[in-house]
Amino acid sequence: MTPSARVQMAIDVLDQIIAAARNRGAAADVILARWFAERRFAGSKDRRAIRSLVYDAIRHCGEVPQSGRAALLALAKVDPALAALFDGTRYGPAPIAEGEPVAAPGVAPAWLEAAFEASGLDAAERAALLDRAPLDLRVNRGKATVTAIAAMFEGAATLPFAPDALRLPEDTPVDRTPAYLDGLFEVQDAGSQLVSALAGAAPGMTVIDLCAGGGGKTLALTAEMDNRGTILACDVDRPRLSRLMPRAERAGISIAETLLLDPGREADRLADWRDRADLVLVDAPCSGTGTWRRNPEARWRLTPSQLDRYVDTQAHLLDVAARLVRPGGTLIHIVCSLLDVEGAGQVERFLAAQPGWSAEPLAAPAGRPRGQGLRLTPRHDTTDGFFVAKLVRQC
Repeated sequence: MTPSARVQMAIDVLDQIIAAARNRGAAADVILARWFAERRFAGSKDRRAIRSLVYDAIRHCGEVPQSGRAALLALAKVDPALAALFDGTRYGPAPIAEGEPVAAPGVAPAWLEAAFEASGLDAAERAALLDRAPLDLRVNRGKATVTAIAAMFEGAATLPFAPDALRLPEDTPVDRTPAYLDGLFEVQDAGSQLVSALAGAAPGMTVIDLCAGGGGKTLALTAEMDNRGTILACDVDRPRLSRLMPRAERAGISIAETLLLDPGREADRLADWRDRADLVLVDAPCSGTGTWRRNPEARWRLTPSQLDRYVDTQAHLLDVAARLVRPGGTLIHIVCSLLDVEGAGQVERFLAAQPGWSAEPLAAPAGRPRGQGLRLTPRHDTTDGFFVAKLVRQC
């Protein structure tokens, strides 16, 4: 495949990704996987080049581009070698015409840029949200050591703020290795590992992971509990929750249970757990602004009304969680968002509405205080972006 043909392929893929962003369709990685599956003639070098062009264009354009061509033309404005490939050759893109639409560069849509600025993120912090994410592992301390797993991968590095973590070179193949299949490690961002550890889970506790999803934080909490005690993993998403128990079995975890919840009626399903939990972790649905390094097109999907819905859902789930915590117990609020409305502001709302609760400072080897919690950012901490707060019910 010629370089020009690769550019045209990238334009065609971007057209689909842009349409999906506007219509809440499939994610970019899914679209790319389907695209390549239908075009077996594209070799591995072609696929890498096309993928790189697609994601470079996504990261470059803050607002949703008019088209895939407009997105690639924005890149071409700062890359003469790319501009030269708009040459009109067979299978390549047409030459650049004077005055044709070119997407605007930027970090995010204007309304989100303003929200970030109001949340205390300067231009450098915002730009780092679109860096390429590293590949982090969480070593299963019940089955392996960090040293042993590090010896399996060239370039593995430890992280001082996450003792079970290893950082590998990007694109290191890990999910087909015998060590992964045997449950010796999980793929988990180091920031996610840290906020899970800050929850304070310990052996013998009764713990509820209220928004467990596929179970990444449930497994991390169970490691802190040394597989002793009780942990109930809940979610309203049946397919995601169904993936948890196979992962737990692979990891050698025996104390985890799952409970499928009904959206809006979570408290009814959890009535038997009221006032019983030592710890409830709420990793609520959120805007995901802290994970744009992995899903950069997500910023094209987020709208003000959708953000409002996330904030309302978080408030509801925190209120549900508060009823489950025993006197003296702890509620941990986590979002992979850097917007105050979902983090520090959400904690302020909770404390104003819930007499008998207080926020406790978190002493952590990474992150910085934000409101009555702690915030991790890609630029400052080299992790995904997170906000975490510890809320304690008075006795």
